Amino acid sequence: MLALDRLPVPIVQAPLARRISTPALVAAVAEAGALGFLAGGYLTAAELAADVAALRRRTAAPFGVNLFAPQPCPATDPELDAYRARLLPEAERLGVALPPVAGVAARDDDDWAAKLDLLLAHPVPVASFTFGLPAAGVLAALRERDTAVVVTVTTVAEARRAATAGADALCVQGPEAGGHRGTFDPAAPPGALPLLDLLAEVRAAVSLPLLAAGGLASGHQVSTVLRAGAAAAQLGTAYLRTPESGASALHKASLVDPRFDCTVVTRAFSGRPARGLATRFSREHERHAPAGYPRVHWLTSPLRAAGTAAGDPDVVAMWAGTGHAAATEEGATELTRRLWAEAEQAEGATV
Repeated sequence: MLALDRLPVPIVQAPLARRISTPALVAAVAEAGALGFLAGGYLTAAELAADVAALRRRTAAPFGVNLFAPQPCPATDPELDAYRARLLPEAERLGVALPPVAGVAARDDDDWAAKLDLLLAHPVPVASFTFGLPAAGVLAALRERDTAVVVTVTTVAEARRAATAGADALCVQGPEAGGHRGTFDPAAPPGALPLLDLLAEVRAAVSLPLLAAGGLASGHQVSTVLRAGAAAAQLGTAYLRTPESGASALHKASLVDPRFDCTVVTRAFSGRPARGLATRFSREHERHAPAGYPRVHWLTSPLRAAGTAAGDPDVVAMWAGTGHAAATEEGATELTRRLWAEAEQAEGATV
């Protein structure tokens, strides 16, 4: 089983959903001796299988696959209907139709069972989970197949539960992280404890290797979390502008657009707290959005697709961490090597 506390280069490329984590990106990160992740979120099991096969054709190096743990949708149909009604003027302006609330109810499990069957039938070196804690039997079954299991946590309580369930390592996600918060309770307000403080508290509570995630964008920051006790630093936004990334051209450009000089945590696009660039859509609709993931995600999907096609970043979920302005267009291999060289230099300067 892969030892996550002994990676040759203790940098992890975060799973970036909607095929932003392409096989080319993960393989390029692996070329630098670090660990990359494919993201299974929003894919069918067949699509994920195709990505895994494509990655294995590119590299024999270890890699990970991330899945969204199943979760209930806390919002009621009347709450979702009210939010849909609020978004109708946006849909009319963009010339698209919004699906009826009843039409998105069947998409809630993200093809969980079939994806899990895939990982059990064709084991991968690392499996990680976001949005919740799978049953202990699921973790045990993966470990029996020599798959190291990582669970994303955002609080000490979640960390203790994951450790008890049999996780091999934890991804400690601070509030600075881009994209969705990995909170177990989709309706709970996300924690605001900064990454370094959260890392210290989790480290004191459990003895598992910890991957630190949240706004990291430089080698100095990588060095900082390693010195704080993390086994590795996990970065996502830093890889969004690489040529291997599957992010849209609009998303890549917006990360360094001076108009978007800050990020916010919002439920407006998906119904689950997520950090992204502060756009008009997030400003106008955040306080009205119900805790309705994943149904709100599918409800707003036509708006986001139309915004991308029209080149309008204000109606697209531009997920980004607090360090987004530092993202570069370097190749993923070169970026990983530079970050690690900077981290080693920073570490040497502190000795």
